Amino acid sequence: MARKIRSTKRADRRFEEIKEYLTTEFGENTTERFVKRVFSFYDIVTDFPKIGTLVNKEKGIYGFVLEKPVSVFYRVDNKEVIILNFFDNRSGPGKKKY
Repeated sequence: MARKIRSTKRADRRFEEIKEYLTTEFGENTTERFVKRVFSFYDIVTDFPKIGTLVNKEKGIYGFVLEKPVSVFYRVDNKEVIILNFFDNRSGPGKKKY
């Protein structure tokens, strides 16, 4: 059963920040590729919600590397996949915010 995707305000804000950065630094083509990658991930994770790595067992948070510099964190329940945040992997593991 495919679940619906819902994202937090933090995830939405971070996604927009990443798109803005990519457009400024690398151009529209790179931004479009990133956005396609994100939506492809959404399509896959709705059918296979445990595709990511369980990064916080107590909270049920999964992580998935979208591209080398960017990971996405999410939680799964019976009806939806909740996108919690996008993370710049170059920032260092101590700065992760789910």
